[in-house]
Amino acid sequence: MEISRFKKINEYEWEIAKTGDMRVPGKIFASSKLIKEMDEKVLEQVTNVATLPGIQKASMAMADAHWGYGFPIGGVAAFDANDGGVVSVGGVGFDVNCGVRTLRTNLTRKEVEPKIKELIDQLFRDVPAGLGIRGEISLAPEQVKRVLTEGAKYIVDLGYGLPEDLEFTEEEGFVNGADPKNVSDLALKREKKQVGTLGSGNHYLEVQYVDEIYDETIAKIFGLEKNQILVTIHCGSRALGHQIGTDYLKILAEASRKYGITIRDRELVCAPINSKEGQKYISAVRCAINYAFANRQVITYLARKSFKRIFKNSELKMVYGIGHNTLKEEKHKVNGKQKHLFVHRKGSTRAFGPGRQEIPQAYRKAGQPVLVGGTMGTCSYILVGTDIGMERTFGSACHGAGRAMSRTKAKKMWYGKKLAEELKKKGIYIRAHSMPGLAEEAPGAYKQVDEVVNSMHNADIAKKIVKLKPIGNLKG
Repeated sequence: MEISRFKKINEYEWEIAKTGDMRVPGKIFASSKLIKEMDEKVLEQVTNVATLPGIQKASMAMADAHWGYGFPIGGVAAFDANDGGVVSVGGVGFDVNCGVRTLRTNLTRKEVEPKIKELIDQLFRDVPAGLGIRGEISLAPEQVKRVLTEGAKYIVDLGYGLPEDLEFTEEEGFVNGADPKNVSDLALKREKKQVGTLGSGNHYLEVQYVDEIYDETIAKIFGLEKNQILVTIHCGSRALGHQIGTDYLKILAEASRKYGITIRDRELVCAPINSKEGQKYISAVRCAINYAFANRQVITYLARKSFKRIFKNSELKMVYGIGHNTLKEEKHKVNGKQKHLFVHRKGSTRAFGPGRQEIPQAYRKAGQPVLVGGTMGTCSYILVGTDIGMERTFGSACHGAGRAMSRTKAKKMWYGKKLAEELKKKGIYIRAHSMPGLAEEAPGAYKQVDEVVNSMHNADIAKKIVKLKPIGNLKG
């Protein structure tokens, strides 16, 4: 994009002027290098979102932003129900509550590296992954409905986890207000017993080590040490969440017409928050949020079993778990006034600063851990939320590196088998259920995660705590 189209607030904050039917300005939090590399659709979509009723402060995009459905991936927008605010499928996405959770172990890089092939092969056997795969944990229909209302809490009650897993998960692993009656029979049918499955695409289970520590004090609070082995799980609400998004596109399209909401793009169909349609969508999204929390909880259970088989004395404890395709009801200050807002984060992670009650007590003085996934050939990061982020972005930050090219183009440039061989030479052992799928996720298909994270860090939106390097990765 042409940098001249933005007003420079500072080196890492750029504004799109409020013009025409825009209700608020647009903002992108990124370096000038990343802005220049973004395609024009990001600017167009940020601008389009800025025209929606009830939007507060600004239509935002993070440093990893790229073109998405309606909203850019990396987009953030908050709406006030008392100001005619709306909810939109485009602001959440189809893989509702796709997210990550990171576990810390009592193992070191020196202990695990010699056995990484053995470990990843065991995880490959134990953790169901791939397109349409079913999990080994079979739940009856009534149990599935309890998952939709109780999330990871219900799964832990069944014995697939520890109480502390919930303590260190966003929303303690479930949100209230989820009603399965607002989920279609087709969505429930497509669920296909997928609780505890990794899925395909960009989902993964990665074994990593702490490579660099930027803040020793907060790293210690998070229980992190140099060369410590961590495990990160990245997946979402599977076919159920996708069907919920698909179902409500039609419902919200009709609502947009019914309530006379003018939208620039048909992908921005929406409904007033307080309308019947809006409330049903919010409830259905909460069902999918709970399903995703439950899914990652079961995978955590399976990962612990795999580790025990290879390292008998291993312990995997939660650092944190967070979603990045969500619609959340939160309190934020707008122009000095406390407001009740519905925050859409589409490929963006909640990044609350110190003192918020939503943060686990053990972390509250430091701030919320922010988990940023890179690529299987580069690195990932753990950041921490800040007060400035609370003020400027509703406590939101980037969620990953962000794609730099389409999956189709990536498959023309890389071959899965050759890519796995190249990564193995670099000390990263990969197991994948699909070689074309592996090619789609080539490190070169993504933005430079260091540049993305440094943009968040230098903008004071979220501060760097540790850098993680991969040594093994399980892909769908």
